[in-house]
Order: sequence, then structure tokens, then C-alpha cells
Amino acid sequence: RSSDLSAENEKGQKAKSKNSKVLPFKEEDNVLILTKDNFATALKENKYLLVKFYIALSGPSQTLGEEFSKAAGRLKEVSPDVRLGKVDVTVEKGLGKEFQIKVYPTLKLFTNGDKKNPTECKGVRKASDLITWLSRRLGTIAVRINSTEEFETFINSEEVAVIGFFQDLHGGIVEVFYEAAKDIPELPFGVMSSDSISATFGVTKNTVTIFKKGKSVRHEISVADFENKLDLIKLIRSYNMELVTEYNLETSVTIFDVPVESHILLFTSKSSETFNKIYEQYEAAAVEFKGKIMFILIDTDETRNGRIFEYFRITEVDVPAVRILNLTSDVKYQMPADEVNLENLKRFCQNYLDGKAKPKLDSEEIPEGWDKKTVKELVGKTFNRVAFNKSSHAFIMFYAPWSPECQKLLPIWDELGRKYEYYENLTIARIDCTANEIQLVIPDRYPYFRYFPSGSDTKTVRYTGEKTLEAFTKFLENEIKSNVANKNSNSEDGINEARTELRKEEL
Repeated sequence: RSSDLSAENEKGQKAKSKNSKVLPFKEEDNVLILTKDNFATALKENKYLLVKFYIALSGPSQTLGEEFSKAAGRLKEVSPDVRLGKVDVTVEKGLGKEFQIKVYPTLKLFTNGDKKNPTECKGVRKASDLITWLSRRLGTIAVRINSTEEFETFINSEEVAVIGFFQDLHGGIVEVFYEAAKDIPELPFGVMSSDSISATFGVTKNTVTIFKKGKSVRHEISVADFENKLDLIKLIRSYNMELVTEYNLETSVTIFDVPVESHILLFTSKSSETFNKIYEQYEAAAVEFKGKIMFILIDTDETRNGRIFEYFRITEVDVPAVRILNLTSDVKYQMPADEVNLENLKRFCQNYLDGKAKPKLDSEEIPEGWDKKTVKELVGKTFNRVAFNKSSHAFIMFYAPWSPECQKLLPIWDELGRKYEYYENLTIARIDCTANEIQLVIPDRYPYFRYFPSGSDTKTVRYTGEKTLEAFTKFLENEIKSNVANKNSNSEDGINEARTELRKEEL
């Protein structure tokens, strides 16, 4: 794959030999060490300079380091005008700021000393792919296929191969194909226009076809299905991936390289008894939404996935759980059903695509008249002022609107609210915990209940009794008595005050 680079740079090598003495650069494993003092010189002395901006202690930067060095060594042998360099942005903060580096590592290709218009190299992490990525920008982008023998050899050369069959090898749509090929260096690209080859192998005209070695099934993308490079890249990468991709260190880069903005994530334990059944349902849903939503599996047994659990606020009692994340808006959605089955997954995905799904926000908007009802309807924005009120106790139900158990309990909770409607120092409230995030660690599955005594910013009492009006009432009376008695432990009127508070007549 580096032959084009060799041919391209023969002239550059001869020209360079005529130059005056070149300033030396420090190297590490064939990679130039670049600083603010030598960066401009490096651009001037190297026609093509691929620069890695990195943080030394960053895990992804370290992972790329070895592959980057391998590519640098190979290119140094065959293509002297193509060099690889690196900038440690923790040391060279000015360069990091100048090129607006926000993700580490970031790769940028500088051509002919042009400092202002580098080409970013995204998602390429293997030495062979780095070389191919460069080669397709300097030489042949796709292999021209002229015979049935060349066709068979090409589709069996790698695990996956991409061939564009066009009636005319010149024109706008072919250029889109070539531009897409530049940004997918991990796959071989071929191009052809022969009617006899297409007839022999049943390839449709004006399509981009993805072949997988040893498999009879292939994916055809009509030119009518894409208008630009990103559309085609999205389709090729989507078809190349498995229906469901398990998230791990190796796939994390690939997952975010696929230009599909909607990701659905299944959080479940691979060691659980229900895993196989749930996975089958999840995979079946993936078939119907391929190319529209990327299906990802998160193994909750894997401790290295901890940060993802934190980001989605997934706890052990939530599992199995399903979320959708829109990468563009960073909005999360929670599947409005407890059971992970094909019907629920299809409904959730389709409602999301139709714009009908309810986002899981930090807080819903405050409902009009929320504090005038017998049961206060809380949201994220009003939770703390009610739960941690200095002068009033609060008994709060955390519920999911789609849960049958929650739906059954809501009338009882409303009755409890009416019972204590005129108690000045007690608030009965509820909050949809699937649509509002609160900074409270609650290791329970909805519906769950917490009592918040007045005057405390942290204390809560977990309710574990029966879910009946009588049991709720008894719990409340005991808690309020205990709270008031503790506050007035040195007062003879303490217990009487508690009784008075509980026995106020309704107006």
C-alpha cells in the first residue's frame, strides 16, 4: 500500500539532496519530536507531515503510540518526503492552543508547509491503516478492476472489501466514492465499469457493494441512497459493523467513528441467566434499524465500564436497562418499559426516530400550579426545595409513569395527599425519576419512597413497609413523632407538640 508513496517522493528525495544543510530534529522511534521552536522548520522541510498531538499519560495516546511509530519507521524507509511527528501538548501548550486541540490524540496532516489548512485524520489507529490513509491522499485511491480474475482476487484479499461499479468512471458520484475511500483506510476499495464482470457476479450498476470473505450475503448501496461523502461513509461503516457491537477498549474508537448520531445502549450482565434471551431480542431489533441507530452492548460485569454507568446514572438495580443517546445534542432517552423485548425495543426506537420519545433531562419544566395540588408534582428544579425544606417534612414517591406497579399505587398516593392536605408542616409529593435526575443515590427500583425530615440537608428515611394507605399513614405518624421528640428532647412539651402536629383537624 505504500508503493504510491515511494513513487510520489522519488523527486522530492532528489530535490532534498540539493538543499543546504537541514537542521536536525530529535527523533524517538522514527517520529520527529516537535516543539514551538522547530515546528515551522519541520513543515518547510517535509512535503507531507503527519503530526500527532497527544498527552503522554493519556490511555488513548499511549495506545496509538506504538502503531504510530511502526508507521513512521515504514514510511521513513520508502517515502522520505512523508514524515511523522509528535507534539506533547502538556509541554507545548501554545501549539495545542494554536491548532485548537481538544481531543487526545489528534492527528493532522500538513501538506507543502501549509500551516493553516491541515487535514485531520480521524479514527485511524493501526500502522497499516495510517499508511493507507496517507497513500490514498498521495496516489491511487481505489484499485481498478478489469477482469473476473481480478474481481475474485480482490474480494478475497481481505475480510471485507468495497467495490464501486459505475457506468461512467468520471463524474460527481464517483468523486464522492473516492473521497469516502480516503477516510476509510482500513478497507480495500476497488472500482470497475465492465458490464461483463457485473453480469458474471450479479453486481448491479451504479452501486457500491460491500463483500465479506466467505459469505454469500453482500450489501449493495445504490447511488440514490447517498448524496455526499458522509452519507456514504455512514452506510459503509454501518454495514461493516456487526448488528450489535460490544463496547470495550478496542471498539470504542470504531463506534464513534461511524457517523451515526443515534446510539442505543443495552446495559446487562453477560453472566445473567436472562442474557441470551434479552440479547436475541436486542439483535432482532438491530436488524430493523440498521444504518439509523447503532446498537451497543454494555456488559455490567466489566468494571472498566464504570464511567459509562456514571454518565448514564445506571445502578445495579436498573439492570437490564436501555438508553438512547443522541451524540449531536447529547440528549439521553430512557426506554419507557421494564421488559427488554422486541416489541418494546421497536416501539422505543421508532418513537425516537419520529421525535415522539421523551428525553431524560436533568429536569422537566416546572408544571403550572404544581404546588397547589394535594400531591406536589416535583421535577429536578423543585426537588431540593421540597425534600430538604427547613420547616416542613416531605414524604416523596419516586415513580416511573409506564410501570404497572406505579400506576396501581398512584391513586393510593393521591388519597394519602388528600389525607394530609391541610397539615402545615408535611408535604406529600412525587417525582418521575425517569425524566428528572437528582443528586441522590437511591439503590432501589421504582416505585420507591423516602421520608425527608425537616431541618436536614442530608437525612432521609427509607420506607420499606406495605404499600397501603394505612401503612403509609402509620409510618408518617411514627416518623413525625420521632422527629419532633428528638428536637424537643429537653422540653416537657415535646411529645405534646408532636401529637398536636399530627391531630390538627382538617379545615
